[in-house]
Amino acid sequence: MQSSRPLKDRIFLVIKGLAMGAANKVPGVSGGVVAFVAGFYEEFIYSLQRVNKTAFKLLFNGRIKSFYRYTNGKFLSLLFLGMIVSYFSVSKLLDYLIIQYELYVWSTFFGMILGSIYYISKDFKEWNKTTLTALILGTIAGISVSFLDPATENDNLLFVFFCGIISVSGMTLPGFSGSFILILLGNYVLLLVDSVNALNDTIIDMLKGNFEFVHNTYRIKMLKVLGVFTLGSVTGLVTFSHILSYILKNYKFITLATIMGFIIGSLGVVWPWKETIYKTDSEGLHILDSTGKQIVANYQRYLPEMNAQTYIAIAYIALGILIVLGLEWYGKRTRQIKV
Repeated sequence: MQSSRPLKDRIFLVIKGLAMGAANKVPGVSGGVVAFVAGFYEEFIYSLQRVNKTAFKLLFNGRIKSFYRYTNGKFLSLLFLGMIVSYFSVSKLLDYLIIQYELYVWSTFFGMILGSIYYISKDFKEWNKTTLTALILGTIAGISVSFLDPATENDNLLFVFFCGIISVSGMTLPGFSGSFILILLGNYVLLLVDSVNALNDTIIDMLKGNFEFVHNTYRIKMLKVLGVFTLGSVTGLVTFSHILSYILKNYKFITLATIMGFIIGSLGVVWPWKETIYKTDSEGLHILDSTGKQIVANYQRYLPEMNAQTYIAIAYIALGILIVLGLEWYGKRTRQIKV
């Protein structure tokens, strides 16, 4: 890990954080894939793994600089800066694009995941019975998750904390979409839409000097939900990083084969040609969230007809593959410069 980074590298690290944050927000796409193909996945995991007893001792003893260096703070802070900015900006743009150009957005993501599979597999030379079994099990797990039916919304704070732990897996485990897991748990709208909107409204009110929101029961409830979700996410991020750090050191090739399987399995989630099925009540009417949007229940996938729209979608798949190859080229070039 580098203690000093050129300005260009720092800017690119923030951009990578933007990409990870946007990917984490989109159901079916994993921010961990961005980290993997851009060449900083292992540094990300090992940096998080440094958040341990030693780090907390340094922090509680007031040795802030030592804590910052020990945890690779410059790397993590720049990356998380990009993720936070993305959460409130780039991901909003993606929400708009998915509504207006759904087929082409999913086609791009599909191409990116195809490119990720190529990236991971091209240099993988350790194929044997164990790694093939790990690949198959990972694929089955990924496919199984993509075809589960979503649960109903649950704002119990203990469950919200659990959702935070599980949802952050998309950052640490490539191919495992945290936002899609939130859909399956029934809390995607609650945790990534309603509570975030409540925070946005609160920040705007505070900037205007309006503190009436303290009497708004719903707003306070949403802020509590977001706080508990964030605490769960931090807990999950640190916990998963320790587990994955150990696994990568001791079972690297089995882990890579399993990750490859997860990513292959996630192709079912981002298959571009699908019809969205929305939740309905007992009378067959669409159930709406607090923003008036229909709540997604699942997706029905189908094979496309060959027409102009399909050809354009295929072009976007090719674009997605090229994006990943570009990230791979940049990651390889960066590693060569550092060596």
